[in-house]
Formats: sequence, structure tokens, C-alpha cells
Amino acid sequence: MELVVAGALSFCLDLLLGDPGWIPHPVVWMGRAISGLEERLRRIFPKTTRGEWAAGALLAILLPAGTLALTFSVLWLAGQIHPGLRFFLEVFWGWQALAVRGLGKESSRVYRALREGTLEQAQQAVARIVGRDTQRLDRAGVTRAAVETAAENFSDGVAAPLFYFFLGGAPLALCYKAINTMDSMVGYRNERYLYFGRWAARLDDGANWLPARLSALLLVAAAWLLGEDGRGAWRIWRRDRHNHASPNAAQTEAAMAGALGVQLAGPAWYFGIRVEKPTIGEHQRPIVPEDILRSNRLLYGGSVLCLGVLIGLRCALVLGGGIG
Repeated sequence: MELVVAGALSFCLDLLLGDPGWIPHPVVWMGRAISGLEERLRRIFPKTTRGEWAAGALLAILLPAGTLALTFSVLWLAGQIHPGLRFFLEVFWGWQALAVRGLGKESSRVYRALREGTLEQAQQAVARIVGRDTQRLDRAGVTRAAVETAAENFSDGVAAPLFYFFLGGAPLALCYKAINTMDSMVGYRNERYLYFGRWAARLDDGANWLPARLSALLLVAAAWLLGEDGRGAWRIWRRDRHNHASPNAAQTEAAMAGALGVQLAGPAWYFGIRVEKPTIGEHQRPIVPEDILRSNRLLYGGSVLCLGVLIGLRCALVLGGGIG
């Protein structure tokens, strides 16, 4: 039951404090490790298709395995010193693996820029949370990007870290964050990363497969409970959940689009190249900045539901004698 208490405390800390800038974040160190490993591996392996593929495969092994080994070892050493210190680290790292408040804060900043600032300010605000080129976006495009990010990152930044935390504690949650960070840095289908980043992208797809589908169902449930279009969320999720090159991204975007009654996705620009993508949802009405606030409500509601579901499952396993 210790892991249940640690997970609940981690979640509460994230809701209350978010990610204070003065506390070093493990994702920053992961990013530096990825950049350093990429530079070294590219020097070691030949600049051929097979060489880049092999270098990327080694990166996809070293970073998650290293993260898992390091965090597990530190927790073990902390437990040898005092069980309270181990519990503190478990809670602290669990908190850092989550991003509920951070996602809500950043998307709210986009909303304020749309309502009170200029289009350029809104583009700059949304550029903090999306990977696409934002200078081409109009106000509807900025709004759409913010809503899509809230939907997709509900899985990446909340449900998946919680899922892996309750499965294997802070080491497994941070191992997942390492995989997700690696995909966000090298998992692109462009000339530089087409082969080098392939393993990172596939690993991220696998790690997110179950959490993404759990996240979609939680958003459907949140839509029902919060007075949004729960029936529409279910219908659009079932219809459009595969409308994306990624096997996971459209899961939560489809549920969000149906809940809000708007159309998401479609063509987007990345690194100066227009990428054609299918739309998700139905164009029942124009998307408006207030949809960002509604998506935030669903984000918070889905997050609370996720915590409750995972605590219930963990307790059932403990009480059933399946795990300690």
C-alpha cells in the first residue's frame, strides 16, 4: 500500500505546485543525455542507413535501461539509509514524472494570449507546448493546437506516468519519461532522424499503447461527468481513433474532439514542410479560445479519474494477494 500513498501524494504535489523552475527536473538531464549520446553514437557508427539504424537502436536501449538502473539503485541505497528517505524520493520522482498542472498552466497562457494579446504572442505561447511550426497558424489554428496538445499530453504527461508508477514505482515512471523524451527529440520522420529515430518512435508507441487507450476512455467518462458531450466523445473516439500516423495520438484527440464538438488535426507544418494529416472529429461549429478552458476541465477531470482507477486496481491486487 506504500506505493498507493506515494502515488497519491505525488499527484497532489503536482496539482498544488506543478513544476517549480528552481527544482532540477529529470527530463532536462534526460535531454542532455540524449543529445550527448546522439553526438557520440553518430561519430562511432557509419553514416549509412544501417549505421544510423544501429546507432538509434543502441540509444533506445541505453537511455531507458540506464534511467531504470540509476533510479532503482538510488532508491535501494536510500532505503538502506532510512525507509523514510526512500519513500521521500519515490514521492518526489513521482511528482516530477507528472505534468497535470504544467499542462493546464501552459494552455491557459495560450488562452490569455488569444483573448488579451496579439496573434504573434499567442503563436509564441503555443510554441512552448507543440512541436509544429506555429508562425503560420491563425487564431483558430493556435486554439486547435492547444486543445490537441491537452488531449495528447493527457496520456503522455499524466495517465502513462501514473500507470507506470503504480506498476513499478518511480523507476518505471521515469523510465517511461526517458522513452517519451527520447521520442520527442529524435522520433521524427525527417531526413536526419528517419532511421536514427525509428527505434525511439517504435518504443514510445509500445509504451503508450495501453495508457493511450485508457486515457481516451477516461476522457469519455470525464465528458459525461462534467456535462460535455459524452455520447459524442464515445462516438468520435470509436470512429476516428485511428486517424493518425501514430497508433496512439488519435485516441485521446478523438475523444476530446467528440466531447467538445469540434474538428481537430488536419494538415500542419513541421520544420518548414507541410504534412498532410486526416482530420479528427466533426466541424459542428468553429473552434474558439474558450475550448482551451473546456479541454483543461476535461484534462483535470480525467486526471482525477485516472488516479482513482489506478489506486483501485492497485488496491485490488494488494488485497487479493497478487502483489505487495
